[in-house]
Amino acid sequence: MLWIYFSLAAAFAMFAYGAYKALLVFPPIYSPENPVMEELYRNVFFHVPVNASGFLGFTITLFASILYLKTRDMKYDLIAAKSAKVGVFFITFTLLTGMAWAKPAWGTYWNWDPRETTALIMWFVYLGYLALREAIAEERARARASAILGIFGYTSGIFTLLSTRIFPSLHPPTFGLRLEPEMGMTLGLMITGAVIVFLNLVYLEMRLERVKRGLAGGR
Repeated sequence: MLWIYFSLAAAFAMFAYGAYKALLVFPPIYSPENPVMEELYRNVFFHVPVNASGFLGFTITLFASILYLKTRDMKYDLIAAKSAKVGVFFITFTLLTGMAWAKPAWGTYWNWDPRETTALIMWFVYLGYLALREAIAEERARARASAILGIFGYTSGIFTLLSTRIFPSLHPPTFGLRLEPEMGMTLGLMITGAVIVFLNLVYLEMRLERVKRGLAGGR
């Protein structure tokens, strides 16, 4: 378990260093069309890492669900479930940091922009996934139904990623972000830190679940 402390300490250092650079070191960007963006762009260094980690969680859920249906091995069901749970946690912060962006940039916290709307739909899809797991008592039936939803629910994530290309949108294009090299390296560092935290949370959730199941089996 010692490696968890080291990895979380490293993640904290990455995120703290990145936050210091993003908030205090990097200069404002020149934006005569929208002066508020000159400082607001700093939100990217927090919004993108939590978003990337959330999507990683749903992607792991997708592949673990496929592997469960192929092998019927319950370890894949556990991976899918815990990745979805932690993914929802990170996407919640994605929505909140997006709202923090939207208010100064677009005037209101929520604009029903295509990216905002599809991200909210995706969030509800995976909340539904977690609710489905709570609603089915029989282990194998729960795993099968959850795997099916985990596979088809991933289309909501793809739709979210492509929404700015399909519809006119206020949101910057997903693949159109351009940063100076040092800014890009800092963003990459913060994404790495967020992913490390994500993976640790999934591991701890899985470990806790196994302990709970062991205790229940021993009664």
